[in-house]
Amino acid sequence: MRMRLLPASVAALLCVAGLAVSGCRNLPPSKPSSQWTPQEARGAQVFQRDCARCHYPTTTAGLHGPGLQALTKLQSMPSGAPPTDERITATILRGHGTMPGTQMSDDQLADLLAYLHTL
Repeated sequence: MRMRLLPASVAALLCVAGLAVSGCRNLPPSKPSSQWTPQEARGAQVFQRDCARCHYPTTTAGLHGPGLQALTKLQSMPSGAPPTDERITATILRGHGTMPGTQMSDDQLADLLAYLHTL
């Protein structure tokens, strides 16, 4: 029986999705909470209040939405676009797919982005 190899693009997508595929690199670990700045700690509180019911912060495994480990460290998101602060902000505020937009102040958004960079 012959095994078919996955095309590189499919294997890369599976790696980003957190599925075990031979040759996937491990994602960088999240910054320990003991090393968070005050802004990152406030962002973690915003995340727990507004995001945690749908997203895991320290894994790529999905809940209702994708896991967010290393979100800001990836070269591209599943859409192919780089995960810039501007794109992440737009997704948070306007929503995307089944994710509803979330209203928050500029300070809360800045804190949340700081926290997302620790993941």
